[in-house]
Amino acid sequence: MAVRNLWKGLSGGAGDNLTSDGLRLSVLEDFEQTGLAWIWASDADGVLSYLSPGAAEAMGLPLANLLGRPLATLFETDPEHPDTHSARPLGFQISAHNRIVDVTVRCALPEARTGRPVWLSLSGQPKVDLTGRFHGYRGSAKDISVEYQRQIEDSRLAEYDSLTGLYNRHRMHRRLESVLAAFKAAKRNCALMMLDLDRFKQVNDTMGHPAGDDLLRQVAERLRNIIGDRGEIGRLGGDEFQVIIPDVDDRGKLGELADKIIQIVSQPYPIDGKRAIIGTSVGIAIAPYDGQEVEELVRASDLALYSAKNGGRGQFRFYSSDLKDEEEERQLLLDDLREALESEQLELHYQPVVRIHDNHVVGMEALMRWEHEERGWVSPGMFIPVAEDSSLIGPLGDWALNRACADAAAWPDTVRVAVNVSARQFTTAGFVDVVADALQASGLDPDRLELELTESVFMGDSEATEETFRALKKIGVRLALDDFGTGYSSLSYLRSAPFDKLKVDKSFVDSCTQKDQNSAKIITAIIGLSKALGMETTVEGVEAFDQLEVVRSRGAELVQGWIFAKAMPQHQVLQNIRSGEFKIEPSGPDKHRPDRRSMFRRIGIIHGDHRYDAVIRDLSKTGAFVEGLVGVPLDTALVLDLGGGQLVVCKVLRSEGAQLGVEFETPLVSDGAGGLCTRHRVSPYALAAASLPVAGAPSHAPAALSAGASAPQFMQVQVGSGG
Repeated sequence: MAVRNLWKGLSGGAGDNLTSDGLRLSVLEDFEQTGLAWIWASDADGVLSYLSPGAAEAMGLPLANLLGRPLATLFETDPEHPDTHSARPLGFQISAHNRIVDVTVRCALPEARTGRPVWLSLSGQPKVDLTGRFHGYRGSAKDISVEYQRQIEDSRLAEYDSLTGLYNRHRMHRRLESVLAAFKAAKRNCALMMLDLDRFKQVNDTMGHPAGDDLLRQVAERLRNIIGDRGEIGRLGGDEFQVIIPDVDDRGKLGELADKIIQIVSQPYPIDGKRAIIGTSVGIAIAPYDGQEVEELVRASDLALYSAKNGGRGQFRFYSSDLKDEEEERQLLLDDLREALESEQLELHYQPVVRIHDNHVVGMEALMRWEHEERGWVSPGMFIPVAEDSSLIGPLGDWALNRACADAAAWPDTVRVAVNVSARQFTTAGFVDVVADALQASGLDPDRLELELTESVFMGDSEATEETFRALKKIGVRLALDDFGTGYSSLSYLRSAPFDKLKVDKSFVDSCTQKDQNSAKIITAIIGLSKALGMETTVEGVEAFDQLEVVRSRGAELVQGWIFAKAMPQHQVLQNIRSGEFKIEPSGPDKHRPDRRSMFRRIGIIHGDHRYDAVIRDLSKTGAFVEGLVGVPLDTALVLDLGGGQLVVCKVLRSEGAQLGVEFETPLVSDGAGGLCTRHRVSPYALAAASLPVAGAPSHAPAALSAGASAPQFMQVQVGSGG
């Protein structure tokens, strides 16, 4: 009967050809029964007046619940997968009496959300009489749930990483493209973090690819927990990840977030009853300062990442314009290092370990040094990671062991030598033989050789690691666990590995005199644990007398740091030995200032409408010592232009001749590379419109105010690097 009534409406009530109409009606009823498609109709107000019973049955709803409701509120499109056939929302099309063609919808009623979603393809033709009067819609619908679900899945596969469920490279590129386009118009900022995993290849090689896949899934889950709704995360492939963080340009907050990522990603991972230990490095670029297009920002974050890895890994870096192509630099450095090893350009310097109750030297740590003919002294933090990523770490480590044993043989019998051993070198087949050969060739007593290891040696094959430990102890060498207390050291290491010593990391000593830190308590705990286990403890990185007193009061007996001596070459060690007792009196500053940095860096000083050239001699988080202006009164407000949009508002607290001591209005933050930077920068948008005489402003921006500019109030003097 329902179809019969609908047919009357469709035919305008005409009954001239009843036989023909009866056949058509029969065909319509039979068609509805097939379920291939259904019929629907609405009145002039857009209210559903007819729907095939089969459609209601497919949606699992009583037909009476659907009829009499406005179409615009009855059906909705998928917000995550907007209908490609319609540029306008369904409600707009209905109100405009437009033709509806294959619009994908689902029932919007709450009771329709309980089961599997049923997706319909909706089409409809507006019914208009000869006078132009609109009478409603007549249309068809069909169930496309299976096809649409497959389409959603295909779309997901095209945009999501199948292993981790994160966005893939394609989706991240499109997302970053749309974010930057929108933000450029609104003059907003956006941070991009690039990450890759340190030592991931070693997990794949030692534990197998299934373990590597499990590890990547766990890393993805940790990143989700850290980032939350602050940004979007993607896996670009392999062990590379990317994070988009909109509306954040505060480098203090970004640095804290990067530190948190590094710390949490570096926690051990349980895999098949074993523990995998990796790390991560992070490169950070911020739009619009470091780039306004996708390619610019991605390249900037890539360069920052390479810089972080070259700086020693487990670190973050912000992009700066002076970063070179780090990948090319890395290869050049590796080539030069290989040549340096072959031509004996490398040296070992030795830093004393001192017994603080009588200041006697009881040991020396061998530290590798390399003076390049063009680069000058190259930091071990730069070239050691490069060697570890190549096959060069083996020959480099073998050379260091042999040289250290040979040098130590010329020292007093009471002085040990400590040699750092990388995890890759430790797990190399034949490592124990290398140690035995070095001892035999030098004649050094095995008890005088101390091998310093980090917890990364426990990654991988635990049985092979334990066998290496047993073989080394059989030879008679000593073992020390370096950097204890950093990362996520496990007490199970101390239970299962035969260590003779724990080394307290410098990071705890740096902050042990600060009242708001727990570093002194941690030092106490490590020393107490070490004594309880019958081990020695060396506290590293002591530079000032206030630090020395803290670690002494906490029970430290062995100390290593600049307060006693920096690392020295072998000829100086021998000279000290020949001079008498091998004893060093402490010498250094009374108080440690970890954030103070001496430098010679040219900057600008802005006062009023004038820019002066000056030099920073000393920089801390809260202030600076600058030279170059004469006649500046105390309490004068200045702006330091550190370049790259970094402007620092400050006040003059000291003024003597051309030397100024200034205090910053807002403290600086770590740049991740051992330096300091401003939390915020002046964007290129603001620089383009600014009349301030700021370095880095676009060429069309004025260098200084000319119309009505006042005379400079201070005299600028030339400052050289020597003084």
